[in-house]
Amino acid sequence: MSPGTLALSIIFGIVAIGSCIGFLAANKRQLNLEEWAVAGRGLGLVLVWILLAGETFTTFSVLGISGWVYSKGGPVLYVLVYLTLGQILVFFFGPSLWELGRRFGLQTLGDFFAQRYGGRLLAATVALAGVVFLIVYLQLQLTGLGIIVQVASFERIGRTPAVLVSAAIIACFVLASGVRGVVWVSVFKDFLLVAVAVVVGIGLPYVHFGGIGPMFTALIKARPGYLTMPGGTTNLTHSWFVSTVLVNSLVFAWPHFFGSIFTAKNGDTVRRNSLIMPFYVFPLALIIFAGCAAILVTPGLANGDLALLTAVRMTFPPWLLGVIGGASALTAMVPVAIHILTASTLLAKNIYRPYLAPNMSDERIAGAARIAVVAITAVALVLSLNSSATLVGLLILAYSGVAQFAPGIVLGLYSRRVTGMGILSGLLAGLAVAGYLTFTHRDPFMGLNAGFIGLAANILVLAAVSSLSSRKVNGFGEAPGTARSPT
Repeated sequence: MSPGTLALSIIFGIVAIGSCIGFLAANKRQLNLEEWAVAGRGLGLVLVWILLAGETFTTFSVLGISGWVYSKGGPVLYVLVYLTLGQILVFFFGPSLWELGRRFGLQTLGDFFAQRYGGRLLAATVALAGVVFLIVYLQLQLTGLGIIVQVASFERIGRTPAVLVSAAIIACFVLASGVRGVVWVSVFKDFLLVAVAVVVGIGLPYVHFGGIGPMFTALIKARPGYLTMPGGTTNLTHSWFVSTVLVNSLVFAWPHFFGSIFTAKNGDTVRRNSLIMPFYVFPLALIIFAGCAAILVTPGLANGDLALLTAVRMTFPPWLLGVIGGASALTAMVPVAIHILTASTLLAKNIYRPYLAPNMSDERIAGAARIAVVAITAVALVLSLNSSATLVGLLILAYSGVAQFAPGIVLGLYSRRVTGMGILSGLLAGLAVAGYLTFTHRDPFMGLNAGFIGLAANILVLAAVSSLSSRKVNGFGEAPGTARSPT
């Protein structure tokens, strides 16, 4: 059996096992909207941790991080900082959001804005923007998935067929199992991801340099200053680093985060999860070690996203490459599934029903969401097959947009002074500024992350408009401070 055939067979085997787990997860359960979107709000600490880890540690964790180490050096260290800082924010805000979700039957980010501020326009705007940024994230994952299968199969399978087949499988088990299917696939995926991180993070340095310490010594001699700011770039300075960390730490603003914490059985589960989630940063440090090794093992690659798998293919036997490729493929499939599920629920519940079918029942909304799964998957496929953006570039673009939801969430919890018109105006201003800077290639601007500048504009406009517009009663029916209780 040729090396490519052996590696490809193992990849297909691992993906097949993960897919079967996803299809069987909802066996004998009535898959209504509540079960499909938030697993009946009954998951405990371990399963919520696995779900959040599954959607946080993705293709970007394997290929994007190592690719940025390879291409840019020191700036990639922002990842380790924002993931940890983000969990501190979840510790404070997560239980309050869970409590409101349980009390008012919220299932999506759009539901939160609709309940707190009233009116369809704000909720629909948030939902539409959320769908767009989730599709960008889907594009990231599917692009990475194509790279994984192409390189790990020794180019026997191209990116296009790999992405098409994988996306079809993911859409099918999302339709069949909902969020519970994603949870159980994450269990399998996370076990393999940690194993892969250990193998490549320790194995590559030892095989080629005799250890992690000697590898760094060789790298410092070959690339002096590469692992300090601005590394292999000219514009990713310390101000970019700090502003990017602050923007990306707003993980609670992601639409799929709302769906995930609403699956928990109580607020304490959310809070305890935020305490243990930072331990997942350790495997990412190992991926950074592997990326550092790849700089010297596979020099001259035009696309840094290929660096890790190319170095692994040069170093390890084909069967191990197959295992690593299969595990990496699952790191794409799990977040793709949860993002498709979240985007389809937002589209059906917060855009389609309010404007086109206001009397539609939850049962029919669940059916509309399933139809949306197919449409959203198709859009993400087209984008992933026709884009040359790097994985980290796509991630930063998505975070810049999602960060604009954060003022509406935080102030919605703890302030009566803001208005729905103020939140909407600030959101649109922030999105416009961040989008303009990004698409005109002015990111970073004056050394700062485009999303950070957009967030500053968002807050200024929000404050100005709220001071001039009339205030409505808090849709949660209570002083915001009382929403802090986790149970």
